[in-house]
Amino acid sequence: MIKTPLCDLLGIEYPVFQGGMAWVSESGLAAAVSAAGGLGIISAMNAGAEYVREQVRLARELTDKPFGVNIMLMSPHAAEVAQCVAEEKVAVVTTGAGNPAKYMKEWQAAGVKVIPVVASVAMTRLMVRAGAVAVVAEGCESGGHIGDLTTMALVPQVCDAADIPVLAAGGIGDGRGVAAALMLGAQGVQLGTRFLVARECNIHQNYKNMVIKATDIGTITTGKRLGHTVRSLKNAFSRKYFSAELSAEISDEELEERAVGALRLAAVEGDEKNGCFLAGQIAGLVHKEQTAAEIIQEIMAEAREVLAGAGRWLR
Repeated sequence: MIKTPLCDLLGIEYPVFQGGMAWVSESGLAAAVSAAGGLGIISAMNAGAEYVREQVRLARELTDKPFGVNIMLMSPHAAEVAQCVAEEKVAVVTTGAGNPAKYMKEWQAAGVKVIPVVASVAMTRLMVRAGAVAVVAEGCESGGHIGDLTTMALVPQVCDAADIPVLAAGGIGDGRGVAAALMLGAQGVQLGTRFLVARECNIHQNYKNMVIKATDIGTITTGKRLGHTVRSLKNAFSRKYFSAELSAEISDEELEERAVGALRLAAVEGDEKNGCFLAGQIAGLVHKEQTAAEIIQEIMAEAREVLAGAGRWLR
């Protein structure tokens, strides 16, 4: 069994988080991951407080294990959602796309453990000072919104800068990735792409099929011109968007407009041509649908095997 101090801190069996993915991470998936011993996370995406409250209460009907809520701080509803998770006394809040410091005292007073997603050492230090109990160091191999540093470069530097547990994210899809993260100094991992094909994940089957069919070079990054780079699977939409981004004749406003609703088209409608199918570079490692429990058990077994054989090169 692999158990780290992070497990004791959060009351979970395995040091595995399921990432908060918009239009993907709903109550059913989060509850399934938590029931399987990891930490499931509900995505607040751009929804308001009532949606989040409903999802939290649905998850509580499905599991008595701890779970979290992910808040994208760029959302126009971030403040009301922040208040909602404090009122609901959610076990964990993870955050992305901004600095959550202004909400942290309210969360801490409600007993909510705050674990921000960070993409730099500077943000890590800010979050440690603000009272985060852990951080997720997310490399640019991830799907969705990404920073510039790779997981291999980012995680050990964040571990050196933080005296709190660090989770590694980005480019981790099996037990080898878990073992590597632990060797870099992390106490846990956060997986997103691997859970896209969980049987409890309610995204359109076309989305799952595209992940399963993806190759090692099956993703593309767009949005850097606008200041928020996004990684997704290559398809007609992402290729056209990439080309449009290079054109001086297309304004930033038009680029922003082109992306509106594209993720919903992918996750809900399965529109393979016009949807934006967010996924990380490890999509090429994902070959089958499994339950959340099977995914966690498989990667933990693989990680134990890798770690047990890690000394074979020592002389």
